Amino acid sequence: MLSEVFNAEMFALMGQGLLETLYMVLVSTALAYVLGLPVGMLLVVTDKDGIKPNPAINKTVGWIVNLLRSVPFLILLVAVMPLTRAIVGTTIGSTATIVPLVIASAPYVARMVENSVKEVDRGVIEAALSMGASTLEIVWKVLLPEAKPSLIMGAAISTTTILGYTTLAGFVGGGGLGTIAVNYGYYRSRTDIMMVMVVILIAIVQVIQEIGSLIARKSDKRIR
Repeated sequence: MLSEVFNAEMFALMGQGLLETLYMVLVSTALAYVLGLPVGMLLVVTDKDGIKPNPAINKTVGWIVNLLRSVPFLILLVAVMPLTRAIVGTTIGSTATIVPLVIASAPYVARMVENSVKEVDRGVIEAALSMGASTLEIVWKVLLPEAKPSLIMGAAISTTTILGYTTLAGFVGGGGLGTIAVNYGYYRSRTDIMMVMVVILIAIVQVIQEIGSLIARKSDKRIR
């Protein structure tokens, strides 16, 4: 059985699947942060203890974020197929999977950013306010730099979460290692193939976490 897994054809297939998975994860994570980072900062700024408290905006944005986070990814994947087809022209493949991945992960990223930034010492913020810093200056020069280590760790966690989403996309032809696990493992009752995919995914998660931890430690001013 193992000889059928470890052959040239399967190695080529796994190599392609690995590249597709990394492509989906990295692009989706980047786009999710483009959307999620500003939303997360908006939640922090408009919080009751924020720089510019605004309950109406905070509750509305928070409700939308919670709504999107509560939708299971497989359901979201199917629900946004018309939007996916309108954007990329198809609903199958790694590029098409990026659309629902971003929609699902951006709210998650927003909450991760919110939690990280709220860890910043209130005294630092008050010092900046006393010196006449504007809201934008506090966000860019105080909140984001001070929260950098936590944001980096949050990014690592978000990336591994998105990696998990890509495997679910395999059930609808999303591409990557998930599709190999489903088509060649699950549908053919080949546990060995599924286990190999699981081992590869675990290895990717470990690498992402180690890289995130290393960068976070190097960026943490408290341990220098």
